[in-house]
Amino acid sequence: MFGTILIFAVTAMHWYVVWRVGSVPLIRGVFSRNLITGLGMALWIGFCFGRVFGHSGTFTLAALLELFAMNWMGVIFLTSSSLFVVDVVTGFGFLFRRQAPSLRGLALVVGGALSLIAFVQGARPPVIQQHQVYLSTLPEAMEGTVLVAVSDLHMDSLRGKEWLERHVALIEAQHPDLVVMLGDLFEEYDQPDGELLSVLRRLSAPLGIWAVLGNHEFYRGQETAQAFLTKAGFQVLRNAWVSIRPDFVVAGVDDLTANHRFGGEEEAISKTLAGRPSGTTILLSHTPWQADRAAEAGVDLMLCGHTHGGQLWPFGYLVKRRYPLFQGRYEVGGTTVIVCRGTGTWGPRMRLWRPGEILRVTLYRKEEP
Repeated sequence: MFGTILIFAVTAMHWYVVWRVGSVPLIRGVFSRNLITGLGMALWIGFCFGRVFGHSGTFTLAALLELFAMNWMGVIFLTSSSLFVVDVVTGFGFLFRRQAPSLRGLALVVGGALSLIAFVQGARPPVIQQHQVYLSTLPEAMEGTVLVAVSDLHMDSLRGKEWLERHVALIEAQHPDLVVMLGDLFEEYDQPDGELLSVLRRLSAPLGIWAVLGNHEFYRGQETAQAFLTKAGFQVLRNAWVSIRPDFVVAGVDDLTANHRFGGEEEAISKTLAGRPSGTTILLSHTPWQADRAAEAGVDLMLCGHTHGGQLWPFGYLVKRRYPLFQGRYEVGGTTVIVCRGTGTWGPRMRLWRPGEILRVTLYRKEEP
């Protein structure tokens, strides 16, 4: 269903852009309407072919087709957004009739410039986002514990060993006591090769390497995804908690959107946390939903991902309507919630305006100043 909606939405944006391109005087004076339409048709077919056949394939050519389709989707989104602003200002051509065609040409330039910036930002390494969290329940022996959280890497066959090694090196440079993966480690249609798994196995931390399932892990099959994560060296928390030190619990729930979509447990957080010992509880949840339930259950710190911080402005405004806990740090009923905007990218290799991030969370026992 999501794929179908995506294709229809991109198709509408694509032909909207083609329609408006044909009205720009400079372009219309050089290229015929038939040529513009033909080129638009070729690019649209390329997108559909890449999305449908590339998305379902497991070979390198399929990955390249998928990459073209997703990057073109990003370009079309930014270009159509720029054109739409001009159309709103000009009343879709009924106002400022003489200036409107030239303004659409300016919108195409702006869309191209935003796309270029987004590609550059998408290629940048993730930043280290530091948080200091003060927990009154933290055991004295855990004072100064460093937790590193990674989310939404979306690894595929085109993100090779060198790319992953750079990210693993960034994690190791933080000297973590605890490493957590907040879901969507792999794309759903790609089989991670042995080299990638061997790189992930280099991760180590005194308190362990933990993970929860994201929605993309459900697309590839829960058991298959769990097996991959286990092979990569992660201990997977599936609606379960574990006491990794006295009075210090780490709990994890399966992705809440997948629970909702596939008829899973609606009270997953409450049931997962039942029966745990007293002390500090850290909850890992791919999707930043039900933070109020986590607070009611006495969770001290909740770590999430999934939203990508919108990834491409202005798409974030739509994402924020569905996920009010959008990115960054929140306080919900006495529970600190931190939402990672993603370490990698989904779909287009583009970000606008903020780069990906790795969370470095230092835990303190004393009260916050």
